[in-house]
Amino acid sequence: MTRHAIRRDPRAHWVLLTLTLAVVATALLFSGYGRHEIAPTAAPTAQCPAEPEVPFANGPVMRQDPKTGGVLATRMPAGTVALTYDGGPDPAWTPRLLDVLKQRQVKATFFLTGTQAAAHPDLVRRIKDEGHEIGSHTYTDANLAGLSVPRIRLELALTQNVLAGTAGVGTHLLRLPHTEDAASLCDDMSEAARRAIVDGYVVVVADEPARTPDQGAVRQFTGSAAAVAETERLLTAGRGDQVRYTTVGAGLGLPGTTYDVGTAAEWRGAAVVRAQQVSRAFADAMTWFLVAAGVITAARLVMLFTVARVHVKRVRAKRPRRRGTPRFPPLTDPVSVIVPAYNEEAGIEATVRSLLASTHQAVQIIVVDDGSTDRTFEIAESIDDRRVMVIRQANSGKAAALNAGLAWAHFDIVVMIDGDTVFEPDAIFHLIQPLADPRVGAVSGNTKVGNRQGVLGRWQHLEYVIGFNLDRRMFDVMECMPTVPGAIGAFRRDAVVGVGGVSEDTLAEDTDLTMALCRAGWRVVYEESAIAWTEAPSTVRQLWKQRYRWCYGTLQAMWKHRGALLERGAGGKLGRRGLSYLLLFQTVLPLLAPLVDVFALYGLLFQGAGQAAAVWLAFTAVQVFSAVYALRLDREKFEPLWTLPLQIFVYRQLMYLVVVQSVVTALLGNRLRWQRLQRTGSATDVLEDRGTVRA
Repeated sequence: MTRHAIRRDPRAHWVLLTLTLAVVATALLFSGYGRHEIAPTAAPTAQCPAEPEVPFANGPVMRQDPKTGGVLATRMPAGTVALTYDGGPDPAWTPRLLDVLKQRQVKATFFLTGTQAAAHPDLVRRIKDEGHEIGSHTYTDANLAGLSVPRIRLELALTQNVLAGTAGVGTHLLRLPHTEDAASLCDDMSEAARRAIVDGYVVVVADEPARTPDQGAVRQFTGSAAAVAETERLLTAGRGDQVRYTTVGAGLGLPGTTYDVGTAAEWRGAAVVRAQQVSRAFADAMTWFLVAAGVITAARLVMLFTVARVHVKRVRAKRPRRRGTPRFPPLTDPVSVIVPAYNEEAGIEATVRSLLASTHQAVQIIVVDDGSTDRTFEIAESIDDRRVMVIRQANSGKAAALNAGLAWAHFDIVVMIDGDTVFEPDAIFHLIQPLADPRVGAVSGNTKVGNRQGVLGRWQHLEYVIGFNLDRRMFDVMECMPTVPGAIGAFRRDAVVGVGGVSEDTLAEDTDLTMALCRAGWRVVYEESAIAWTEAPSTVRQLWKQRYRWCYGTLQAMWKHRGALLERGAGGKLGRRGLSYLLLFQTVLPLLAPLVDVFALYGLLFQGAGQAAAVWLAFTAVQVFSAVYALRLDREKFEPLWTLPLQIFVYRQLMYLVVVQSVVTALLGNRLRWQRLQRTGSATDVLEDRGTVRA
């Protein structure tokens, strides 16, 4: 039909998703690198000799000798003290230190860490604008001793980029982290210093404490509140004109230690700064999102368990079935059962015969063959029973098939099922009982997976029990049921006709119809004792196609009925409770789940396997507890629980990707056709031993 024109499924969005995850991973890696979560370095542990090697012993400021190419070490002139500060800039102590220096009209040298400079660009600009000298303290305050040459160059290059991006400057000055005086430049640290000098840096350490200002010295302070206090004390107790406090470059007469960079370097640096800011903000946001998602998920589970218990008490206790309703006598009215079928030759006979074996004998069975290309019509027509009516029409889609069956229905109660569904003998009787309440317009039955032998079947079985049925209990109690499943549902005929029949506007015709009934003021309830068995997809490809159609159709129905959010009464309950729930837990959180998985993998690799394992075990324990509770409510065996941890790793991600593709499909305006699965009739296996299905 033209309404659901066939188009190719979108493919470009998988490229977009891959690129998005790659960008997310890169952002996390960049943020983690700057926070020492990736490739952290430890402080030196080796003991250096008491006497530093020559030429490092000749002075605290070392650069390349332009004549020999070796190391040229120099000292401050007598009466000159270079004030140097490591680390930062930091919003706690840097402004206070700058205020002290400004008050005393003293300039100093700040060896800045790249990550801190990117985090506080305004302080870097203030340091420059107030005439101070800027040096590099590497990007992550990394111990360069023993690091590879590419890693060292990355540390220094990133710092230069950050300085260019924040203040438009570059620097030739470098202080190696975890170094003090020249004696600390030994072994691998000595090699790192030599390599930096060859690359054009002026390496600065501190003079030994015994050297007095009168002799000239380089003083080193580690950025902190204590450094501010010590600086103020030093400058207050100064020696008048005998001592000049200044920068390293000014003290030695070295021009261009801090220099302006070009526009291209500024742009490149600004990009690095922005990348760090965005990556850190993203990592922080993901942390808060995980906390919020965990709280929301926990609250949801508490609500599900509480409401499910309320529902069980209502429907199982020997008192009125639902709050505020009288006790009705058993409903024995005749029922019309509509079975839309498209290429269902594998299971159509078992479906019809399970209906004929119903303990509720007053049934009319209408099989609507929707242009099948196999033997569906012939098999259904060969069933010799006056209660069976077989209609054949050109392929028009499931909604049209249901409407055709509705037109031929003789009775006021209509049951709609799928062509692969097998009913328990008492399913119809239990299914229609809530309709004795005149306020109830539709009833959802309890769908169970028949072919649950393999791992994929067990996963879907758990999903039906844990997800679908727990949710339906909650929707029943909260009076906001969004879906009566196509596999088993009972309706008042006049209610369905009153909303215009089964709409062909969406692919989730069952969800669309249920929402329309809710907005029309009808109650929709869940009947746990009405059990039908369905054949779940047996391959990942078939599962994908089915869930893709379900999810896409649900999004269509949610958009179509978005007006319920502003309505009162039953429609408002559907909108503000049901649609909000679907939007949050079946759309928004699944859409963000791939990002969460990348973040979780990052945490496993770089933030400690123990912490990640503890989180995973806690999450799995909650899932197992939920599964045990749901299986117990549905009176199911606990045997499939062993597959639950695997489900968390594989099945959950598959369902998330289905949501991603469905949302993109909806945004692009593509439409899907009525996609059927390749049936094998395996849903009947679970009932054949009971004698329910007979040839």
